[in-house]
Amino acid sequence: MTERLPRPSEPFSGHIARLLHDSEPRRLHRPTALSDAPNVLLVMLDDVGFGSFASLGGPVQAPAFQGVVDRGLLYNQFHTTALCSPTRAALLTGRQHHAVHMGGITEFANSFPGYDSVIPTEAATVAQILQMSGYATSCFGKWHLTPAWEQGPAG
Repeated sequence: MTERLPRPSEPFSGHIARLLHDSEPRRLHRPTALSDAPNVLLVMLDDVGFGSFASLGGPVQAPAFQGVVDRGLLYNQFHTTALCSPTRAALLTGRQHHAVHMGGITEFANSFPGYDSVIPTEAATVAQILQMSGYATSCFGKWHLTPAWEQGPAG
């Protein structure tokens, strides 16, 4: 059986009576990651050639990066664009960048289909899917996925 994401709400398992003190609420359940669930580290670098690092056959020695590669999986079948916002959106959602409304960088967002720079709610990110499975998630560094009209002096 395949699992559907986002997961549907669980049916009410409590009891509703005529009086509150005779009723029993449903106990809410928060998903937790399995004890043997792997850690997930997703790294995206701008302006780095695919073959630059020694782990990918290039000349640049990066021992710390190599250590991460040695203990994990190396994902090297991914289509990038020449722009960072569309590439980030595609990586985070697993979808083609126009399908998630990121046809260009966010500074040039407009109301044409595929170019408004607002990732639709039906296109869950890998972080959202991991959260549904009980993972804690965070993001560090350059984001560049927020349309200009949603940005202010503080970010």
